[in-house]
Amino acid sequence: MNIFSDIIGASDQPGLRENLHRLDHAHAVDHLRLPRSDLARRRFRGVTDAGREIAIALPRDKQLFDGAVLAIDDVAALVVRVETEDWLRFEARDAATALKLGYFAGNLHWRVRFDEDVLLIAVETEERIYLDRLEPMLQAGDIRRVCTAEDALP
Repeated sequence: MNIFSDIIGASDQPGLRENLHRLDHAHAVDHLRLPRSDLARRRFRGVTDAGREIAIALPRDKQLFDGAVLAIDDVAALVVRVETEDWLRFEARDAATALKLGYFAGNLHWRVRFDEDVLLIAVETEERIYLDRLEPMLQAGDIRRVCTAEDALP
């Protein structure tokens, strides 16, 4: 098992980008796919797309990111890829309800972001858990779930 204790650079960094491009054409770039929640971790084990078991042991001043190059040489490379995130989108009936929804989400330590009048909640566990907790507000018509065109895709 290989242990990686440093980040060489970013995949879009000049020099690395060209080498990765060349290696990619040779099908020699392996990826470690991580959920966004694992980016803050410093020490863990993982399995790459090619099935290699690896260990990450980064110092405190280093943090993984999408495109982090962990290894590169003339014949192969290993790059971190972050899985795309799912977000639930909710719109409140009025300003008072929006405050209530924001307070509720904060109290549960849900990771959120805002898109104008819409509150987005990061799905970090089963979607049903979020919907069950919000069910009273949904049933009362205080909030409504907003779906995007991407949500409608199979």
